[in-house]
Amino acid sequence: MKSMATKLPSRPPAPKTESPDGDGGGSVVLERRRQKVKPPQMHQVVMLNDDYTPMEFVVVVIQEFFSKDRETATQIMLKIHLDGKGVCGVYSKDVAATKVDQVRDAANKAGHPLQCLSEPVE
Repeated sequence: MKSMATKLPSRPPAPKTESPDGDGGGSVVLERRRQKVKPPQMHQVVMLNDDYTPMEFVVVVIQEFFSKDRETATQIMLKIHLDGKGVCGVYSKDVAATKVDQVRDAANKAGHPLQCLSEPVE
């Protein structure tokens, strides 16, 4: 004689399912904050006066490397001559450094002691 079970078999516990990101369902959502980006610090390219570099050479350099027309270049040259220095343009740090190098290289090749520098704009 066969005996029948009086109790129904219990079901095995259901396997735990993980969320698609694999963290077990306890995920935390972080919001991305927008960072405030400051514009780059600007630098002015300044030429210094000396008693040896011809005025015409300074005008040509200003026209060539700073894209100024002849009249504007002449005004900048006169400011350099009268005040001892003059601003040729305002650029980002890297561009200003390149302009300074270009002016110094041109002056050196022409045999002139023209000095040019870059300084931050306040």
